[in-house]
Amino acid sequence: MFALGFAIYSSAFKEEGPEVGKEAPNFSLKQLDDDTFKKLSDYRGKAVVLNFWGSWCIPCKTEMPALEKQYERFKEKGLVVIGINIGESPIVVKPFVQSVGATFPIWLESERIVTQLYRISPIPHTYFIDKDGIIRDQFIGEMTETIMLNKIQKILP
Repeated sequence: MFALGFAIYSSAFKEEGPEVGKEAPNFSLKQLDDDTFKKLSDYRGKAVVLNFWGSWCIPCKTEMPALEKQYERFKEKGLVVIGINIGESPIVVKPFVQSVGATFPIWLESERIVTQLYRISPIPHTYFIDKDGIIRDQFIGEMTETIMLNKIQKILP
């Protein structure tokens, strides 16, 4: 009973993350493939799909192939998909990324600072950011390809 009450209280008084129509907060995280740090602002001038996920999350795993499909379909038009793994080590993340066939950049969020900045809970949680760095939409939960396509079309030039 306490857990139910806490869940209702938490959702009713949860602080909201970055607002649609506002600039996406900048941050820097380590990339999975080459251990270098990248900043979100490095992608100014491109449309960005920012997807927060974990390998243990079934909806995250289910939507990864659809994210990859949209990335491949629109990357020549300026779309970047960035997968942000929350709290897992590269030893776990690398085989997971290979198993789902993701080739888009994967960043590691080990300190959970960005997760707090963007108020991520639950996952998957995805932000759609235009070429000027403005958040145009977001989606919490597993996206279908149709939902994904609708939201991506809002940020492509």
